[in-house]
Amino acid sequence: MGKDASNSKGGGKGKGKQAASGSDENASKGKGKAGKAADGLGTCTYVKARHILCEKQGKINEAYKKLQDGWLSNGDKVPPAEFAKVAQEYSECPSGKKGGDLGWFPRGKMAGPFQEVAFNTPVGVTSAPFKSTHGYHIILSEGRKN
Repeated sequence: MGKDASNSKGGGKGKGKQAASGSDENASKGKGKAGKAADGLGTCTYVKARHILCEKQGKINEAYKKLQDGWLSNGDKVPPAEFAKVAQEYSECPSGKKGGDLGWFPRGKMAGPFQEVAFNTPVGVTSAPFKSTHGYHIILSEGRKN
């Protein structure tokens, strides 16, 4: 953790953005590999998350750009209250009215790519946009427990 703090001050601005999009790639490619065990991701039983769901890719990209312009491009984490505002504005899911709050949910409740990304995104990190059978999503991981 100490490395992240020092990198963000001295020219490591792009790393936060890369980490967000990199975690999405890793979630769909490297599942079940040593990376999961080493960082503890994917091993919890429950995740607490917020999300933004859009039917069209263009709309989810617009929402993600808003998050990037405000926080992600600087390597900052998106505050849950700010993510909630963007979810209320863009999300087409009924949870959008609650700021995208999905609460705690167990492994196995969510389908396919959504579960993979939700259980492999570190707490406090916003995922890059990804596609599921329901449309396009962005997830903010808020907690994990067994």
